[in-house]
Amino acid sequence: MKKLIYMLAITVFAGCQTPSETSTMESTDNPFYQEWNTPYGVPPFKQITDEHYVQAFEDGMDQQLEEVEEIANNAEKATFENTIAAVEKSGELLKKVGGVFFNLTSAHTNDSLKGISRMISPKLSAHNDNIFLNSSFYQRVKSLYDQRESLGLNEEQNKLLENYHTGFVRAGAALSEEEKEKMRGLNEQLSSLTVKFGENVLNETNTFEMVLSEDQLDGLPESVKAAGADAAKERGQEGRYIFTTHRPSLYPFITYSTQRALREKLKKGYIYRGDNDDENDNKELVRQIVNIRLEKANLLGYETWADYVLQERMLNTPEKVYNLLDKVWPAAIKAAIKERDLMNAMAEKEGNDFEIMPWDWWYYSEKIKMKQYNLDENEIRPYLKVDNVINGTFTLANKLFGMTFEEQTDIPKYHPDVRTYTVKNEKGELIGVYLSDWFYRSSKRGGAWMNTFRDQSNMDGNNIIPIVTNVGNFTKPTGDTPSLLSQDEASTLFHEFGHALHGLLSECTYPSISGTSTPRDFVEFPSQVMENWVFEPEMLALYAFHYKTGEVMPAELVEKIKKAGTFNQGFGTVEYMAASYLDMAYHTITEPLAEGADIDAFEKAAMDKIGMIDAIVPRYRTGYFQHAFSGPEGYSSGYYSYLNSEVMDADAFGAFKENGLFDAATAAAYRNEILSRGGTRDAMEMYVAFRGREPEFEAILVRRGFK
Repeated sequence: MKKLIYMLAITVFAGCQTPSETSTMESTDNPFYQEWNTPYGVPPFKQITDEHYVQAFEDGMDQQLEEVEEIANNAEKATFENTIAAVEKSGELLKKVGGVFFNLTSAHTNDSLKGISRMISPKLSAHNDNIFLNSSFYQRVKSLYDQRESLGLNEEQNKLLENYHTGFVRAGAALSEEEKEKMRGLNEQLSSLTVKFGENVLNETNTFEMVLSEDQLDGLPESVKAAGADAAKERGQEGRYIFTTHRPSLYPFITYSTQRALREKLKKGYIYRGDNDDENDNKELVRQIVNIRLEKANLLGYETWADYVLQERMLNTPEKVYNLLDKVWPAAIKAAIKERDLMNAMAEKEGNDFEIMPWDWWYYSEKIKMKQYNLDENEIRPYLKVDNVINGTFTLANKLFGMTFEEQTDIPKYHPDVRTYTVKNEKGELIGVYLSDWFYRSSKRGGAWMNTFRDQSNMDGNNIIPIVTNVGNFTKPTGDTPSLLSQDEASTLFHEFGHALHGLLSECTYPSISGTSTPRDFVEFPSQVMENWVFEPEMLALYAFHYKTGEVMPAELVEKIKKAGTFNQGFGTVEYMAASYLDMAYHTITEPLAEGADIDAFEKAAMDKIGMIDAIVPRYRTGYFQHAFSGPEGYSSGYYSYLNSEVMDADAFGAFKENGLFDAATAAAYRNEILSRGGTRDAMEMYVAFRGREPEFEAILVRRGFK
């Protein structure tokens, strides 16, 4: 979720202060230079135009460098307050502009913002290097770190000092001047390449469309047809039907369409993104990215990029990651093969002579679900109206933590689809602002996520409440039909809301270690825990109401969902784990990939090594694997994190099952020891403080039906 400690300054902002009085910048009509007199300090989106970003970024970097130079050259002996706390307070203008810009480039971008991103990313990388390759600054931090045991620091201060020292060392502060210059060049190249990778994926996703006529819609439910008709109308082709590689369009089509050739065309459009040998092809970018990362890791004394990245994770070596993956993979692939064989048998019984392929899996798994469990996804969707599911998350937060969410109409928003809420605790005290943006649009990157426009902090008694956002890509309402979610989409919404709770319930002093600023392989734990409640009968009774009749989901349907709970888990686990293995394969190379290297062959070799079956493709193939090749470097070598977090979440939810689904004492312990603590303590120590012991691995195998 968050970038590394030393990157936070350019991605989130911690307050609404105006530039310091010592700044040489003159006041302008640019909103970033002004105090935001908006409700709760939410950015005044309507006043901000694309022209405002570049100057604010450049002035913000200049201002922070002046502040850092003052800290680094302070004649007084280094103290925690004049060095560590001082840098936490630096760069307010940069934090303001970065907080808005990077959220909008993900959630509501345009060609202008893309251009700014390409231009500003290398400058931000250089700015980061100017801070964390500053020898004088590093020496002050190192002097504090070396005497940390005698400074009388509290637990949070100790963790912050440790993070800064680690950040400096990992950035290359201890390198020679020649090596530092080399590091600067590598970082600049990476920043440009990863931005380009993400742009190519978005371009590929938005470009592909499959235009159909009425006679090509066999098997599609009316709601899916309506969505296709709306998409065609939006693109000026009224009377036709358009389906795209955006997930809300892709998955319903390949689940229900009886036209195998069309399922294949659409699925291939998805899995070949970034792999079409055109202007959006990402294969050469990937070769360059992994080679530069390897060179950077070697420069810092690590054998591989994964060795470098994982040093700060709970599983802190590649061997530990592979040990986790290898524990689960044999059971997962065995289950997936069994699922595939059932589908092959069904296809053969229907008179087909083909082997199940990735474009067949969703279609036949739905058929088998109907046959074995008499469970139809379209039977479930009417009870999962998006508004009801959202209200379900609010109800759960209230029952567990006493939180209330009140929708507001006067809070600024960056798009009409955004909904804004104030959030209060059990005492009625305001603790945050929450923005939700759940519907698909072409200006939004794929997937779903949580981020912050402002992190929670409480330095010098100045309590700053967080501004948290959830973003998704669910299908918009069509005609008289509201947005109805699938089981997976409902789980996704609860998952991302779990991240939001992690940000909203933070009670930390320093912004860079508040909220979701935890190790990558821990941060998914609080979000994945929330998924456990989605289809619990007690929870369904509180939010799963039929959008037409208002009736609660009937007990018979709940029972069918429960019985089908481990259905298709082999597929889900294998496609996810295959991507995890692929991520690790790229980032454990010890020699650079040669010019002209066959990236498709590299991917195939990685899949052959684990015995991947042709019926399933990795959840993310190389060409569109944004977790690994776009965005913050901490995501790379980290896709396994969801599995590590699930080990904890499966075990942790056991405490609620033992004590009661909404047990107040269990919820309080979870809030106090996990959600409120941010990254102020070692992750495993936080888990043990909540559960009383380390997590038991067996819970994940039982949950997935592998044991």
